[in-house]
Amino acid sequence: MNKQLKWNAEEIYSFLTVEFPQAFDDPGRYAIERLAEDAITVRRKTDEAHLRPGGTVSGPTLMELVDVSAYFLLLALHGEAARLCVTSNLQISFLRKPRAGDLVCRAELLKHGRVLSVIDCRISSGGRLVAHAQTTYHMSDEIDWS
Repeated sequence: MNKQLKWNAEEIYSFLTVEFPQAFDDPGRYAIERLAEDAITVRRKTDEAHLRPGGTVSGPTLMELVDVSAYFLLLALHGEAARLCVTSNLQISFLRKPRAGDLVCRAELLKHGRVLSVIDCRISSGGRLVAHAQTTYHMSDEIDWS
């Protein structure tokens, strides 16, 4: 892909703390570790508040990490024009039980069209793959494709 990123990690965080303060009130919750035009790596710290009975990180926490990682990647590609893009599908397979601690999501852009973007996500914990997901985002008509 020969698309330049419009935003870096700092610009993504700045936008989200203003636009979604209820969800992004803790700047340390998600750490963008790598950002490229076709992929992103996001680290998410989890603790006891994210555990379900049995001591494993809950499915909704893993799904949130997938969704946030994909959204971050689209914001990086399009800047504020991607603010209204929405998840139209999210499919996830839970492979192992992650314990509280750091989760790392590597999200890779598989298809980036004018209307739909498909993103493949792999979540690891302690160096082991714990979940695999694929999400599709519907792109708003407001995106500047130039």
